[in-house]
Amino acid sequence: MHIFLEADRLVQAIIVLLLLASIASWSIILGRIYAIALERRRAATVKHLLTNIGTQEELRHLSGEAEGRIVHILGAIEVEWRWSVDHAIGRYDQVRERIASIAEMSIGRESRQLAGRTAWLATLGASAPFIGLFGTVWGIMGSFLAIGQTQDTSLAVVAPGIAEALLATAVGLFCAIPAVIGYNRVVHGLGEVDAEWRSIAGLLEVAISRHLGARS
Repeated sequence: MHIFLEADRLVQAIIVLLLLASIASWSIILGRIYAIALERRRAATVKHLLTNIGTQEELRHLSGEAEGRIVHILGAIEVEWRWSVDHAIGRYDQVRERIASIAEMSIGRESRQLAGRTAWLATLGASAPFIGLFGTVWGIMGSFLAIGQTQDTSLAVVAPGIAEALLATAVGLFCAIPAVIGYNRVVHGLGEVDAEWRSIAGLLEVAISRHLGARS
């Protein structure tokens, strides 16, 4: 704290900016990890109940019982299934193809919404060390200027500038390392949820194709 209070105003501003960015990144990390874990549990519940799906009414009932973003995916599939049956358009393989397209678009939309501001973590992880490095350069420049003004190379002259320079570097790394680790963890979790959603959509497509194939 003493080093921070004695630092140049620009270095202080850089450190404060990095600390605020770190708080924002931690909120994103914790929020996304919680949301991903919740969606995984909800998807697992829906996947377990899929064994009873055979009609539109059963799918509508499942959509009513489900929670989270998977509801939107189930709803989109159910709407396309009902529309295809009501209008009797195309063979069941064509209907299945349309349902697959609807499921793909719905999964993509929900995945983007679940990701939220995850890209911010990658941005912070890549930029924070360089922002801290700018503070480092500025602090070292201050040390050299102090040497030029005092014509003294003693430690007492150069130490304050070097200390604030190293503090800026440390804060930059303090912000960047958790952001990079959190980003990788969140992306991995998003991939797992996406895989669960696609598995559910695939099981529904098979169930629907069996139902339509039996009717044709």
